[in-house]
Amino acid sequence: MASGKHAFGICDRTGFRYKLADLVPEYDNGTPTGMRVGKDVADGDHPQNFTGTVDYTDNTSLTNPRPDVDRGDGLYGWKPVWNDAQYITASLGTVTVTLGA
Repeated sequence: MASGKHAFGICDRTGFRYKLADLVPEYDNGTPTGMRVGKDVADGDHPQNFTGTVDYTDNTSLTNPRPDVDRGDGLYGWKPVWNDAQYITASLGTVTVTLGA
């Protein structure tokens, strides 16, 4: 019976020659594609590729949410166009300017 330990195979992706034992099946969304590729060019089947298996619904969303009503009394008041709170001033210590001749 033949063991195939010296057999070669061709990579379906690159066309390069590999030992038959170094060819691995390629997977897409967890199912084998039927292609055999070299171990060094094989892409792992990333969890991001498993479409349709993750529940993406947002259970915390509100049904028919209502927008906030702007009462105009915030820091950036739009009703009226300006707000006195925007004239905030502060000081720290004393500054003395002396001009010499």
